[in-house]
Order: sequence, then C-alpha cells, then structure tokens
Amino acid sequence: MEYVGLDKQIRKNNTNSIMLLIAFPALLLGMVYLFLFFTKGEYGEDPNSMFARYIPFVMAGVGIWFFIAWTGHSAFIKMATHSKSLERMENKRVYNLLENLCISQGMKMPKLNIIDDDSLNAFASGISERSYSISLSKGIIEKLNDEELEGVIAHELSHIKNRDVRLLIISIIFVGIFAFLAELAFRSLRFAGSGKKSKDSKGSGAIILIAIAITAVAYLLSILLRFGISRKREYLADAGAADMTKRPHALANALRKISEDPYIEAVESRDVAQLFIGNPKPSSHKASWDNMFATHPPIEKRIALLDQFA
Repeated sequence: MEYVGLDKQIRKNNTNSIMLLIAFPALLLGMVYLFLFFTKGEYGEDPNSMFARYIPFVMAGVGIWFFIAWTGHSAFIKMATHSKSLERMENKRVYNLLENLCISQGMKMPKLNIIDDDSLNAFASGISERSYSISLSKGIIEKLNDEELEGVIAHELSHIKNRDVRLLIISIIFVGIFAFLAELAFRSLRFAGSGKKSKDSKGSGAIILIAIAITAVAYLLSILLRFGISRKREYLADAGAADMTKRPHALANALRKISEDPYIEAVESRDVAQLFIGNPKPSSHKASWDNMFATHPPIEKRIALLDQFA
C-alpha cells in the first residue's frame, strides 16, 4: 500500500511539473509581448502585429538554444563538475551496489562518473537511457559504508526512474535563457551609458530600462517555476530510495554525513548545484537571500522524515 501511495504521488507531481514546463515558453512569449507593448511609442507600430512578426524569430532562437543545450548537456555538466567516467575495474564495490539495485528495479544501468573531491555529494543527470548517469564524489565513496552508499545511489536512481533529471535539465535550459536575456539587458545599459548623450541615446536608454525591468521580473518568475519543479522531488526521491533498499535509516545516516561536508569546490553554477543530493555550496551561503528559492528542502527535514520509518 505504501508503494502504491508513492506511485500516485509521483504521477501527480509529474502532471504538475508538465504544467509548470508549459508555463516557461508562455512566460517567454509574455515577456516579448510586454516589451513590444511598452516600447510601441518608440517603434510607432501596433504591438500585436510586431508580436506576430517576431514570434518565428523568437521560437527559432529558443529552438537553437535548446538544441545545443539538449545535445551537449552531458558534456557541459561534466565540464562544470570536473567529473570523469568511473570504470568497473576501478571500483567494483560501487558497480556492484548500482548493478544490484538496477536488477531489482528492472532498470538499465546508467553510466558511473566520479568527481575528484573529498567532500560528500552525488547527483544524477541525463535525458534518456543512453545519457543517464550517476556521479559520485571520491569523498562519498570513501566515507560511507555500503548501506549508506547504496541509499545514496538508490536516491539518484529514483530521480532517473521518476524522470526528474530530464525535467530538471529542461528547466535549467529555460532558466538559462531568461538569465542570459537579463544579463544582456544589463550589459546594454552599461554600454549605452558610456556613449555620448543625445536625444536618440535617451530614447535608447528608456528602451533598455524597460528591457531590464521586464527581463528581471521574467527571470525571477522562472526561478520560482524551477523552485516548484524541483523542491518536492527530493522528498519523493528519498521515499523511493527507502522503498528500493528497505533501509531508510541508511539514507538518513548518509544525509547526516553529507550535511557536514557537501561543498564540491569545482561547482560554481547554481543551475548545476540543484542536481546534487545536498547543496554543494559552502555553509556561508546558507544565509543568502536566494535560499528562499532553494531547489532542495532543508536536509534536516528530509532526515526527520526518513527517521520516522526507520
């Protein structure tokens, strides 16, 4: 009965996530329309006709961005985390734990990667069976016992099984588009401010300010959408791992150890950081304002929920 309940929760969460993903392109088109609407005085054209004319170019640009990110995501993530492939002969222990879990779930075995860092962390990535992978830090392999490491691997397998990794990568791509547009608008303001003052430059400055306001709001909303996609999935992956291994206490113990030292030095991107089982940022980041929109729930709450079933 417990597994059926979890399965229903996953289906419901996936449906909600699809709705959130539909909101990303709607937000992008809304951002373009608002920009044209508020600058119609500068262009002297009807914003509706301009919007209809620009839609193909906007969608083509997004399509190119998506194609590059979709096809190259594995390489980009490897570069961002400095991870490398872990072969079976290099660590039979990890391979045996992963293989046994995959056999028990009837899943194809994902690739294994290792991050050369003594801290404790792990993440799953990929968009299909050909690209699914699990990356483990050297520290988490060395410092967890077999039951704890099995719980972590099961957590990452749950993300793959629930299609979380594909969904997160799509959300990362969309948020990246809004971040790029916001950055472009801010850079344009600096460039415009360094030129000679004129009537035309004042008009251009007003357009840039409108672009900054709209892209900043759109970027904030995209972060909130990503927050809605990501946060609850960590609880479901924890529950899925407990169901796979039948040892919730092992994953709870692993999370306690991870919380003491999750910082992966190579990870600078917040987008990549959301893939990890624990926040890979230093503890000083816990007080920052953007933790209000953290993609992971507090690790203490996750441990407390697992302890209830231990």
